[in-house]
Amino acid sequence: MSLPDATPDALAHSARLTDLLRREIAGNGGWLPFSRFMEGLLYAPGLGYYTAGARKFGAAGDFVTAPGMTGLFGQALAQQVAQVMAVSVPSVLEIGAGTGRLAADLLLELERLGQLPTEYCILDLSADLRERQQATIAAAAPHLLARVRWLDALPTRFSGVVVANELLDAMPADIVAWQETGIAVRGVGLDDAGGFVWADRPASGTLLAAAEEIGAQCQLPPGFESEISLAVRAWAAEWGHRLDCGALLLIDYGFPRREFYHPQRGRGTLMCHYRHHAHPDPFYLPGLQDVTVHVDFTAVIAAAHASGLELLGYTNQGQFLINCGILDCLAQIPVDTPDYLRASAAVGKLLMPHEMGELFKVMALGRGIETSLLGFTMGDRCGRL
Repeated sequence: MSLPDATPDALAHSARLTDLLRREIAGNGGWLPFSRFMEGLLYAPGLGYYTAGARKFGAAGDFVTAPGMTGLFGQALAQQVAQVMAVSVPSVLEIGAGTGRLAADLLLELERLGQLPTEYCILDLSADLRERQQATIAAAAPHLLARVRWLDALPTRFSGVVVANELLDAMPADIVAWQETGIAVRGVGLDDAGGFVWADRPASGTLLAAAEEIGAQCQLPPGFESEISLAVRAWAAEWGHRLDCGALLLIDYGFPRREFYHPQRGRGTLMCHYRHHAHPDPFYLPGLQDVTVHVDFTAVIAAAHASGLELLGYTNQGQFLINCGILDCLAQIPVDTPDYLRASAAVGKLLMPHEMGELFKVMALGRGIETSLLGFTMGDRCGRL
């Protein structure tokens, strides 16, 4: 597959991260588990994909997320956010807020509903994205900017609504191979020329236990390869210690375990995104492309439940947005106008099963919420994992 060329400055940036990763591999006995390699690709200070300053979102970036397609996504999601705030605390924490478009859309719709949060917090590791978020909110809702506060770490305790749109897929994951001789973890070494190469080692510890459990549950055949993200599990479990009352709304692409580890998906879900091209090579231009894996939502609820959280709802994105009234939001735009045509096309992508409607899922986890959540009231997948 032919991919777009990078600029000289971008290539120099990638070379610096490549050198850093080579040194880390050499310092770790010539091998890194892929989870640590992926963490470096995405989050190495000042060099990783999400910590450097390159444009990532929109037409000029590498991919487009739902909030960037239409403001109706945020308007619909705001209905669910408002309901949870009404029965918990009027506070929102968005983690991984991208360009800030979703924050702006949520704030404006919550204002229209008369249910503004007392505080809208954003946690993002990228200084560049923080600046873009501030600029986006200042342009779209300048009178609400004072309600927004940026955090450097998860709060010790929190009540209200946590929003995480396409966050979990960017957390580091290990690649595991179920082989005739046992379970191996795939890692990265160096060839004689200093290039990155795949190298396997026997799995051990927590990762081995997780792989054995999955292998037994899903009856995986020898030769099957896929991902296990211990980071996602740890993140979900951590909220059991931090959330006092409220809900986490997790929106991401992925599957329940029985589909994630399906025999037809025997090479896993690892995917890279560079300038609107998707491809499977994580060694290509380190630092200049996004590297993702799909989410095992069964693992998310298992970790969260073990730490004391409840499953409040689970369904596909299309059903969730319909339940939250996205079609009613669309109907407010005058028909046969350019705005309506653009919004209608975007809503179609968000809802249609062959686009984003089925692949993307929405999961709500919480504590102290007795009300049935709006986004999960209809749909035959609700609650099934």
